[in-house]
Amino acid sequence: MLSNLAHRALERAGLGPIRDKVLSKERLTEEDAVRLFEVKDLAAVGALANHVREERHGNLAFYNRNVHLNPTNVCVASCKFCSFARLDDQEASEGYTFQLDEAVEKVLSRKPLGVTEVHIVCGLHPTLPWEYYTELLRRIRAAWPEIALKAYTAVEIHFFAQKFGKSYAQVLTELKAAGLDTMPGGGAEIFAKRVRRKICDDKATAEEWLEVHRTAHRLGIKTNATMLYGTIETLAERVDHMARLRALQDETGGFQVFIPLAFHPEHNMIGKAFPKPTGYDGLRTYAVSRLFLDNFDHVKAYWVSLGERMAQTALSFGVDDVDGTVLEERIYHMAGSHVPQGQTESSFHRLIRLAGRVPAERDSLYHVLKVHEA
Repeated sequence: MLSNLAHRALERAGLGPIRDKVLSKERLTEEDAVRLFEVKDLAAVGALANHVREERHGNLAFYNRNVHLNPTNVCVASCKFCSFARLDDQEASEGYTFQLDEAVEKVLSRKPLGVTEVHIVCGLHPTLPWEYYTELLRRIRAAWPEIALKAYTAVEIHFFAQKFGKSYAQVLTELKAAGLDTMPGGGAEIFAKRVRRKICDDKATAEEWLEVHRTAHRLGIKTNATMLYGTIETLAERVDHMARLRALQDETGGFQVFIPLAFHPEHNMIGKAFPKPTGYDGLRTYAVSRLFLDNFDHVKAYWVSLGERMAQTALSFGVDDVDGTVLEERIYHMAGSHVPQGQTESSFHRLIRLAGRVPAERDSLYHVLKVHEA
């Protein structure tokens, strides 16, 4: 229940009408969301977002046991915010491409740790054959039948379709037959054409990203959704991004979670021009997304991007998921992230409990596997 103190703070901030909409479960407009971004009283907005979060999930905070696999960082795209991609797999350029046996073994080596999901994202490699991507899934599935395979972003699916002369449906159907369970949400960045033209003009457009996810949902593949914040986008462009996700979710119901991702400025082309987003900006982005995305069940704070302390704090600003153990993460660490390379389950429990929440281990489809009461 929203406290009297929070009610008064929202009134003082001029958010009484928005508060009333939220409490009556009336959908917020894009103008409402921009207003929430602009208001100075972060605590008041956070309290409202926390009310919605606790209505949906009580005191639970979700996580899973996962390992990341990035089979190659060779990429033909030239996204100006990216610190992961390389033009070739020569040692001097820090580019690499795993052989299939090597990639599979990296995943299987984590089996004794009780991992339940492998998260696979590649660069857009110019010469790897289609069979590399399907065989990778097929081999992991054969060796580890119970593992959940969350693989290949919409940008990769679009790239595969163009390169190999297939439709999105054909690509996804063949990947699903090879073992694909769900899809990550990367590559969305910001949907606004103005922004994409300046920071990622040579990869899938916003419309193409959305169409890939629409197709995946029609095929019964659940997916995630992301938003990169903290580069050149305006607050209105952030809201437009979320509005387009909300519209597709109304249409298909196939998104599982929304994940705002903080821009990391290290080791990329635009890092000197744009500092890392502040904690204030991160928390308000999580809070506004929880209030605006009324048809998304979950909002995730990706602790590798945000940092452990901010992810913990976000659990009181609308967030209910802190991702997972994230073993072998490369993309954000190559962008300068200084968080540990993976977390133990016990450290996750401690982080969540110290935030006043109850750890709940989930699978890739957000089924609760175990609630770890104190």
